[in-house]
Order: sequence, then C-alpha cells, then structure tokens
Amino acid sequence: MRIVHINKSDTTGGASVAALRLVSALQQMNVDASMLVAEKKTSHPWVHTATKGRLGKARLLFHFLKEVAAYIPNEVNKESRFAWSAGHSGLDLSRHPLIQSADIIHLHWINQGFISINGLGKLLKLNKPVVWTFHDMWSFTGGCHYAGDCNNYEHFCGFCPFINDPALNDLSNQQYLKKARAYQGSNLNIVTCSNWLLGLARESSLLKDVPVISIANPIETDIYRPGSQKDARERLKLPYDKKIILFGAANVSDPRKGMSHLIYALNQMAKEVPRDKAELVIFGKAPDSLSEQFPYPVHLMHYIKSRERLIDLYHAADVFVLPSLEDNLPNTVMEALACGLPVVAFRIGGVPEMVVHGVCGYLAAPGNGMGLARGLQELLFSDNATDIRQSARQKVEENYAPEKVAGQYLSLYKSLLK
Repeated sequence: MRIVHINKSDTTGGASVAALRLVSALQQMNVDASMLVAEKKTSHPWVHTATKGRLGKARLLFHFLKEVAAYIPNEVNKESRFAWSAGHSGLDLSRHPLIQSADIIHLHWINQGFISINGLGKLLKLNKPVVWTFHDMWSFTGGCHYAGDCNNYEHFCGFCPFINDPALNDLSNQQYLKKARAYQGSNLNIVTCSNWLLGLARESSLLKDVPVISIANPIETDIYRPGSQKDARERLKLPYDKKIILFGAANVSDPRKGMSHLIYALNQMAKEVPRDKAELVIFGKAPDSLSEQFPYPVHLMHYIKSRERLIDLYHAADVFVLPSLEDNLPNTVMEALACGLPVVAFRIGGVPEMVVHGVCGYLAAPGNGMGLARGLQELLFSDNATDIRQSARQKVEENYAPEKVAGQYLSLYKSLLK
C-alpha cells in the first residue's frame, strides 16, 4: 500500500504541521507513506519536492503571483487577500512519479499557487482513491477559507461577501462551478479534522454525493509533554514570580485570530489584577508596536523556528489563550494541552472538541471579551491548577496520540482499496 500525501509545505502553516505529523505516524506503523510538497524545509527522506532547483521555485512563484493577481481586482480589502483563494493557477502533478506509483492520493492544503482547480481535476481523473483532509472550508466554498456568517455554499455560491462587486456570476460562482465539474464522478473521500467542520462539509452542496468522515489531527505525545516551568523560564529569561499568559499564531494580526478581543480582555483583567502580577508572551508574526496596546508587559518572540524553544514556551506559561473567532482544530491548542497547559478560548469551531470547559480549560461565548478575561483570571489563580494540567494532558493522550489517529486513517485506506 503506497500513500502519497500532498501539501503546499512540510512546515509552514497549521496544515503542514498536521500533515507532517500524520505521515510520520504512518511511517512508524510501517506504512509506505510519503509527502509531496512545493516547499521542503525538513530533512526527512520521505518528503519530496515538486519544485526542484531555481526553475522549479520560479515556476511556483509565478503561479503564486498569478493566483493572487486573479483575486486582487475582486478583493473587498487587503485584509481579505489571503482569506480567499482563486484556485486559478498551479502545478500539474498528475504525471509525477510519486503520484503515478501511489495506490492512494491523500490531499491536504493545496492553495497559493500549488495546485489549481484544473490540476486538482487531473488528479481526480487518475481513477485512484483520493482522500482529502480538510483543514479549512475552501474545498467546498466559492473561494473563502472560512465563510463567517455566509452560508451560500450550502446552496450555490455567488453574491460573495469577499467580492467587491458581488453578483450571481461573480468569481466565487465561477470557482464553485469549476469545483463541481472537477468533483463529478471522482473517487473522492473527505476527512475533516473536527466534527464542527464535518457538519459544515455535509451541509455543502458541492459535497452532497461525497462521503465525509471526521478524524482528528495527531500530535507527538512523546515530544509535546509536561516539563519544568522553572527551567523553561530560566532558558527563556522570563520572570519566575509573574503569571505568564501565552498566545501564538502564524500571523497574530490576522483578523480571524481575534487580537482585538485579547487586548480588550486583558484591559478588563487589569482592573482587578495589578499590572505587575502578569506578563504576556506572543509568538508568531507580529508588529513591534503591538506591545503598546496591552496593559501588561509583553514579550514578542516572533517566529519560532526551534521546536524545543516552542515547547519551552508552553512549559513556561500558566495559561494559553486563543481569542480566535474562526478556527478548525488549532495545533497551538493541541500542543498546549499536550504539555499540560490549560487553554482559555472562545467556544468556536473545533475548539470545544479539544477544550472541556471547567476540566482542562475555559470556554467563553464567541466574541465575549469579558468572558475571556474571566476565564484567564480563573485559570491563572485556580486552586486546582495541578488537576487541570493533568486533565489537559489526559485529553490529548486519549484522543490525539499518533498511533490512534494513524490507525483510523489506516482503516480508511484499507477500506478504499477493498
């Protein structure tokens, strides 16, 4: 059984991390699994790049720029530029040796000039079983990665709120029709990372005839595990006598990540918790001016390249906060819980499937900054912090261990080959 996993990158972005972890888990179960990417940054021998040399990288850049250019004339504003993908331009991987020799093709995140809708159609026409793990909503919408309050995808995309001149036959409608043609008659099998996304996918008109199931992402429980808070703070040069709140994302300024709600929540908390009692640590892409908006001292760690340093951040913190308004199954939440770190978040997306309110974290009503502040205070000064940390770790061990998740996928693969 040969499985080839396809993703834009092997490290950049949440889908990349999840896909790499899954392939690694399958490898440990002696499954012949490989990964085909546009941008390879790891040294794993089973990760292969589809864009070798300068010419390959130039082709990828060309497709990326062409993809962005297809949407810019239609965009509502610059903030929506990477919240919407046109699926207009990309590589044709249908003749790649790994694809040709595979028994099953497993897709993950393919946007930003990697695979176009036409290229996707060519893969689906190879008459091989195709598994597609959804990490957001793009695969069944007219182009957005998260639809927000719009439910057009349940019927027929058009009049898109992401388009500056929405109409019945706007760019979202054109992409919707392209996807419908690509999916028709294919051996496509959908996996969502959360039950929340499963429900949305089953409601979509594009997938009405496609089987959809839910399997969570895995995490390396032997690597992401509880550790010494004192030692981690010493290595990171963080104070021993303060409560540490941790927040992180690939781009913390992305409106979907809810930074404004976190700023509001911490300003509310500062009315009761003195400013010299807590500090905030932020990792990911963030402007230096961000520190000025918080009432507590802020440590901007920017992009974390070292996994060991990332784990130190989870060990050093007292709580992880996720103010996101839309999210599927965030890796940061899973990593925090695996390290025994409780999580405060809004009750959105797949987060309630990970964070059990009152057991391993606190869930506030979506967009309720005051609730977020209340949750932070409760967990930072909880009398049963040790029990909460143990429950966080237990949640991950029971649901997201690599062998458990890989075993579910292996069962799916076998059923498709029968």
